[in-house]
Amino acid sequence: MNKISSTINAPSHSPVYRPLYFRIINQNDQQQLNALITNNPDIIIYDTIAGQLAELIRLNHPQQRLTPEESAQLVLAHVNGDTNEYGVWVYYPWSKKLVHTLDEGEFAQVRTSRNIYKITPEEIVSLKNKKIGIIGLSVGQSIALTLAMERTCGELRLADFDEIELSNMNRIKVNIQDLGLNKSIVAARQIAELDPYINVVCFTEGITLDTIDEFFTGGGKLDILVEECDGIDIKILARIKARALGIPVVMDTNDKGMLDVERFDLEPERPIFHGKVAELEALNEDELTEKLNNLTIPEKIGYLGKIIGLENLSEAMKRSVGEMNKTIVGWPQLASAVTLGGAMITDVSRKILLGQFSASGRYFVDFDDLFTDEFNTINTISGDNDTH
Repeated sequence: MNKISSTINAPSHSPVYRPLYFRIINQNDQQQLNALITNNPDIIIYDTIAGQLAELIRLNHPQQRLTPEESAQLVLAHVNGDTNEYGVWVYYPWSKKLVHTLDEGEFAQVRTSRNIYKITPEEIVSLKNKKIGIIGLSVGQSIALTLAMERTCGELRLADFDEIELSNMNRIKVNIQDLGLNKSIVAARQIAELDPYINVVCFTEGITLDTIDEFFTGGGKLDILVEECDGIDIKILARIKARALGIPVVMDTNDKGMLDVERFDLEPERPIFHGKVAELEALNEDELTEKLNNLTIPEKIGYLGKIIGLENLSEAMKRSVGEMNKTIVGWPQLASAVTLGGAMITDVSRKILLGQFSASGRYFVDFDDLFTDEFNTINTISGDNDTH
């Protein structure tokens, strides 16, 4: 297996997904920014720092109804100088956009202000230090963006070897010009343009035996693993690694709103996949690796059937499985289900990180059960928290 490169030691040919930062109150930064603008006349500049500062001032005076004149005076007092030198100029090399924004602390304060008090200020500070890893950036892209949007963590590690294809665009939010780019790179760029201060690390060859340790512990141990990959071998190996490290695992299966939670942090002896592949756990590491590396397609489908449970599939998904490699060539996924998965994973991840949810299990938010044509039917969201 080839060893991958992350941003920690990325080779020069790796696609760029991190912006550059210029705090021009620093003379060296100012010189570098001037040189960048001079040498790149096609840079597009966005300077909305005045509006950002006005919003910051308004948030800091919630009981006052400031006039525009009062707000302007408070802004001038706050910056204590030229607004052009205040904050950070952020440059995105892939789009040649230069954006003037508040520095990290004030940026995060304003951007998360509408979270309060659904998420308290103390909880926002706590979440800033959390690290979440996502394997698989098809379903995982919606999860990554929702986690970033809500600022549920301060670091995201994204792993996927695959590239964006036209058929991915039925459920992955990308642009046509993104075709051919690595899925994790595209997600990382979107996050950087949403919030340049969230640390993102890309593993553009996915997870292998050579890179799994770096993904889980490089730069600090993950607080949560979100597993959304297609490969049954990585699904199993990632859970075994997570259990050994005491890291909780969450997974959205993208059908019938099925969500898996495995609290290996609280249950260190818990069998993976709720005990549904117990025969694999009896193998030692070498035996397991050999077996997983040599699985046939029917064997992989068989294990996926055991893990997910054919009884848990929607009728449309059962039909799709029967048509695989006959009339269709890929696992069907819908944008609505992927978006729901992003919401569910973000919500349960936040609760886990803040100590508000401690159960393991399999849960369903099934729209087919919730929304029916039957009159006066009361629909409920079902949960099964004892699946092993």
